[in-house]
Amino acid sequence: MSSPISYEIVERVAIVTIDNPPVNALSPAVWEGLDEAVARAAHDPDVAAVVLIGAGSTFVAGADIRIFETLTTRERSLERSAKTHALLARLEDCPKPLVAAIHGHALGGGNEVAMACHYRVATRDAMIGQPEVHLGIIPGAGGTQRLPRLCGPALALEMCTDGKSISASKALASGLLDEIVGGDLRAGAVKFALVRAAASDSHKTRERSDRIVDVAAGVASCERTRAALTKAARGSPAPSAAVDAIQAGIEHGFEIGSRRERELFADCVVSVESRAMRHLFFAEREVAKIPDVPKDTPTRNIRRAAVVGAGTMGGGIAMTYANAGIPVLLKEVDEAALQRGLATIRKNYEATVSKGRMTAEQLEKTMGLITPTTRYDGFDTVDIVVEAVFENMDLKKATFAELGRATRPDCILASNSSTLDIDEFARASGRPALVLGHHFFSPANVMKLLEIVRGRETNRETIATSLRLSKRLSKVGVVVGNCFGFVANRMLAYYMREAYLLLEEGASVPQIDQALTDFGMPVGPFGMQDIAGIDVGARIRQYLKAIGKTRAEGPQSEIPDRLFEMGRYGQKTGAGWYKYEPGSRTRIPDPLIDRLAAEAAAARGLTRAPMSNADIISRIMTALANEGARVLEAGYAIRASDIDVIYCYGFGFPRHRGGPMFYAQTVGLPTVLARVHEYRARFGDYWQPAPLLERLVAEGRGFYTETAGAGVSVGT
Repeated sequence: MSSPISYEIVERVAIVTIDNPPVNALSPAVWEGLDEAVARAAHDPDVAAVVLIGAGSTFVAGADIRIFETLTTRERSLERSAKTHALLARLEDCPKPLVAAIHGHALGGGNEVAMACHYRVATRDAMIGQPEVHLGIIPGAGGTQRLPRLCGPALALEMCTDGKSISASKALASGLLDEIVGGDLRAGAVKFALVRAAASDSHKTRERSDRIVDVAAGVASCERTRAALTKAARGSPAPSAAVDAIQAGIEHGFEIGSRRERELFADCVVSVESRAMRHLFFAEREVAKIPDVPKDTPTRNIRRAAVVGAGTMGGGIAMTYANAGIPVLLKEVDEAALQRGLATIRKNYEATVSKGRMTAEQLEKTMGLITPTTRYDGFDTVDIVVEAVFENMDLKKATFAELGRATRPDCILASNSSTLDIDEFARASGRPALVLGHHFFSPANVMKLLEIVRGRETNRETIATSLRLSKRLSKVGVVVGNCFGFVANRMLAYYMREAYLLLEEGASVPQIDQALTDFGMPVGPFGMQDIAGIDVGARIRQYLKAIGKTRAEGPQSEIPDRLFEMGRYGQKTGAGWYKYEPGSRTRIPDPLIDRLAAEAAAARGLTRAPMSNADIISRIMTALANEGARVLEAGYAIRASDIDVIYCYGFGFPRHRGGPMFYAQTVGLPTVLARVHEYRARFGDYWQPAPLLERLVAEGRGFYTETAGAGVSVGT
């Protein structure tokens, strides 16, 4: 194998190039090659300075994440981290000016390598960051120590706890960069290095102290950040560990801070939380691999789109297309409804402008991509239509029949239905091979998940096009099978069933919501329903009742339907599971709910009793995992990891817990199965263990050895 590091001399400057496609990840060979190349330059009398640069489209996008899988013990992690720290110290001790030339991304270990150089120059469009917290770890190669010495504690704390990258201009202003190079980066870096060599100028980052002169202020900044993380981190330990490492360096100096960083890194890398987040990292890359849809499957280029329905979902979907630069027709039944939808869209964009995330000019340009209409004129020019009308089977079938006539025969027809049978719409359209579900999550312009629902006759090209389109729309597309509720809402029904029953058995709405938010969810089940609208679920239940079905097996609480009958739809009506003051979204507990719960319990012959938050989490998470096992075995999800991605992106399941299936596996599948049996004995036969769960426990295996086989199931 050829070395990923090349070495050449240009104008007395040693050019050390990292060439490890596709993103120049820091593999062991890269680390070793860097060490050897800089040592070679240090001892070469013909070399006055050294430039470290990346080949291809980026500098270094971070460490090879597979390396973390080898750090199975704290001791092994400490040993590895110590070696990396020593290697970067050797780079920093180079007696000749060492310049990092950054283009593309310098992330994680890539930025840590750059910070160990004496200087950093970059192209104007370069991005720099420490995203390790997204993997449940902290910078482990000196990042928590060198970063505050270059840019100050405040920005270092921000970068290490939120994991977001910063622009080259911000990095320059903060001191993280020394120069932005216009034109050719390599030539500019060589010129910069020669100037530094002529001045015999080298600055070791670890010896700098000018940005943390005021130790007390730095410690206070750490304390403020730590307090803010109580809510923002939602239980993930890595951000707080990063603060601890930074504070150690501020208070006690580089060497002690580095030792503390290594200890905290070792604690994090072997934690369940880090394993969960690394699991999701790979799971997100796996979702696009569909067993019977080859990578080279032809795809359509989506140049123009249309959305039918300008309500909350339709307007958000139209925004999603416009945000991606795709012109979109937005249709409503009448002008009044259309103008209401457009007003909501404009209001959303104006809120973005007020936060500085969009300019007024960009607002008008984006709005200009949305063409309002009350007719099907122009639908013959679009490549895809997304139907987002009211969740009613007859209405949706009629809409698809109209779309079949109004669009070109090669136009893809997608439904935003959250529950209904895609094959019914496909038959109504007259072109079932081009019909599928595109289930966006509310608000559609914000939420990252797109459930791509495969119908019985949906062809491979339509699936491949949808996966490609999801990336263009900045969504995570997950292909699922066609059953009632698909994957997300089918499982959610069991999540909500237990929440309702727990309420009747003695828990309160605030307690259940608090238990779930303490677990890491962004909002509890009742708060979530008040946001989405109690009326939405009620109308779905009405439809199911009409066809003789229920959303989830087992007893069904009547409380949600009683709230619906009372006109308590949630935030939009000022009352739901909570009360709301006019214009406020602050949840106020309502004694009425406790009375309704007591009445429901009496009707079922229950004696309400207090319960612990642990009991609440156990019931709800066991129900999710058990139903997830049924979904996986039936083939409605290809992989257990797909379910994890769906729940993390669709409902905000805490990433540091890895998703409902991964969490169940960390609890232990034998424990989960034992709980199902316990609940069956206590509550009744509606608690039936999923056959897959029983089989995996009997065989001593886990969810991640199971897939649905050749594709997703398309039965209903």
